[in-house]
Amino acid sequence: MSELFSSIFSVNFGFAILRVMTPLLFPAIGIAISTMAGSQNIAMEGSMLIAAFFGVIVGALTGSLALALIAGIAAGVLLCMILGYFHLKLKADIFLSAVALNMFASGITIFLLFMITGDKGSTSSLKSPIFPNFHIPLIEKIPIIGGIISGHNVLTYVALLSVPLFFILMFKTPLGLRIRAVGQNPDAAESVGIDVNRTKMYALMISGVFAALGGLYLSMGYVSWFSRDMTAGRGFIAIAAATLGGMMPVGLLLSSLFFAFVSAVAIYIASLNIPSELIQLIPYLTTVIALAVFSGRATRKKKEKAAAEMAQKKLEQQGQQ
Repeated sequence: MSELFSSIFSVNFGFAILRVMTPLLFPAIGIAISTMAGSQNIAMEGSMLIAAFFGVIVGALTGSLALALIAGIAAGVLLCMILGYFHLKLKADIFLSAVALNMFASGITIFLLFMITGDKGSTSSLKSPIFPNFHIPLIEKIPIIGGIISGHNVLTYVALLSVPLFFILMFKTPLGLRIRAVGQNPDAAESVGIDVNRTKMYALMISGVFAALGGLYLSMGYVSWFSRDMTAGRGFIAIAAATLGGMMPVGLLLSSLFFAFVSAVAIYIASLNIPSELIQLIPYLTTVIALAVFSGRATRKKKEKAAAEMAQKKLEQQGQQ
């Protein structure tokens, strides 16, 4: 047990947290953007999965990392556009459509995987390029901090830079203003000439870009191959991270770090004599507990606000009498 605690409070553990955080932070940002537009995209799991698959396949066939990146992002965005078409044009329920697309992504990747490689498990037989690791000059020489921050995959740094980029996009650009206006009051936004459906589609497409980056990191950064259903619920955990983070930049980062910490702990305690099924359950159980606590607090705050408003109305009525 002492060895476990010494491992957790170590540089390697801090490094692992940032590594595990990357495929959570990307989709969490994407979910925040689509939610602010009033069309929460819960098809992130499918977008991540299909991006991870096409990134590896195109990379293996062409040997080009750039083409793999483009193919992965295009696949992730396309799935979100299909979701937008179902929801905005055909008026289908966005949550049911997203569930269907998540199932479609799982099935189509397994089918294409077998058609291309003859294997229903992984693309380990294919050699595909991967995103490189990056050592930060000067910082890598700083004790402890350098070991935690430097040497990560380049997409990890892209994820961290996406946090201020998200803030700039949503709060400093006309597109961000339109997205927030549509999400808060679509009728008022339409009255001033904003195309509500087009803005929501843009938000879904942008969320698809971030989902795709998360998927590409899994298959071309975290590991160097694609395996069936390799997202393993990360898209859904990202929904919890976005919710707990309040859809705000710093909150998204902190909540993603929290879930990454829990997942990293689960990885480290695998060395103990504990059933693997129980260890795999830890991140998802934590997600449920965190959402339950958050929902309870939100409900209590609403009740307190309603009680305060009721008391204020009574005071105003007594004052009028």
